[in-house]
Amino acid sequence: MNYPELRRQLYQRVIDRVDLGALRNLDATQLRGELRRLTQRLLDDSNLPFNAQERLQVVADIEHEVMGLGPLEPLLQDDEVSDIMVNGAAQVWVERQGRLQPAPVRFDDEPHLRRTIDRVVARVGRRVDDQSPMVDARLPDGSRLNAIIPPLALDGSAVSIRKFSRQALTLARLVEMGSITAEMGLLLQALVRAKLNVLISGGTGTGKTTLLNILSAAIPPQERVVTIEDAAELRLQQPHVVRLETRPANTEGAGEVSQRALVRNALRMRPDRIILGEVRGAEAFDMLQAMNTGHEGSMATVHANNARDALLRVENMVGMGPTGLNSRVARQLIASALSVVLQLQRLADGSRRLVSISEVTGLEGDAILMQDLQVFDATGVDAQGRVQGHFTATGIRPQLEHRLRAVGIQLPDSLFQRGRRLSDARTNE
Repeated sequence: MNYPELRRQLYQRVIDRVDLGALRNLDATQLRGELRRLTQRLLDDSNLPFNAQERLQVVADIEHEVMGLGPLEPLLQDDEVSDIMVNGAAQVWVERQGRLQPAPVRFDDEPHLRRTIDRVVARVGRRVDDQSPMVDARLPDGSRLNAIIPPLALDGSAVSIRKFSRQALTLARLVEMGSITAEMGLLLQALVRAKLNVLISGGTGTGKTTLLNILSAAIPPQERVVTIEDAAELRLQQPHVVRLETRPANTEGAGEVSQRALVRNALRMRPDRIILGEVRGAEAFDMLQAMNTGHEGSMATVHANNARDALLRVENMVGMGPTGLNSRVARQLIASALSVVLQLQRLADGSRRLVSISEVTGLEGDAILMQDLQVFDATGVDAQGRVQGHFTATGIRPQLEHRLRAVGIQLPDSLFQRGRRLSDARTNE
């Protein structure tokens, strides 16, 4: 009899003996201790042929099955892992330092994987079944989970987990990693302190939410901030923060609360700033309206490959709203609301860079005017396959400089000196 089958038998014995009602009254530490004692006692009383190493392993495995995500739990505890991807029971992949690699774990079979998914989503009041075969959920540590099951997933249930970093990143840490330079960090802090509206753009996994979290640290503590997200990931350090999260429809298809509804409600909550986790639909119109009506210093993220495409995406989303604004009016709204677009990119070696800081300068005819202030120039790849390059100032002095001076911020002239290398980018650690 193989180890998975032996473990399954012992797990069933543990479940048969566990008093679930009593366990609900225990905290995590007490529950973990009780589970270990019960598993060890049943292991000693059973005649299951575990060897010495398997006896140690099965205690930890059953604890993970009852309290966590089964085989995935060690990956969740590994700080080097940023993403976990399950492609059916037999295939688990992880991302480490921007690179995908297979993980040395697997589920016993599809039912084992489904039980794990059901257990996780049930804890947050969600469900996944034939009528609702896709689900988004937030794990207790803040990590975001997406699952999709057959028949939509042809090769078995698929799970994607975007891990929530336990170590809060800072601008200084981004400088160490080579994602930005110290001088760029000064500019980013100044933009937030001067209450300029910022749009953070990038593809999947480029670090948009991470940068949004970091920039929010520059918000003065006396300001009231309202955050709106599909799955709450932002961890703001200010004392006056209200966190809002969308809600999907229930089993009868009712009860959904969209981002647009939350944005409109937030306007009645007397916020100084509104932070929108990701713009993806008709809420773009309400977000821009808020930026134009006294909620300066608001921030949001959007999926786009470059700064120009980011504005085009926002324009298209404004057109999706019930108001049906034509393109010219939508562009006027965007040009008057947004001040800066920050473009992030994940490079070929897996490292993440802030590749451009672009200022929105207005509208000319039917075109939104933009100008790059600082950009990342990739110069090649070294022998280890790491992208080499440097950050460069374009020589354009921003029109928003007067906004910075109005709040007492004076940036060095060298920050905008044409052709000046701000620094060589280091490789991502």
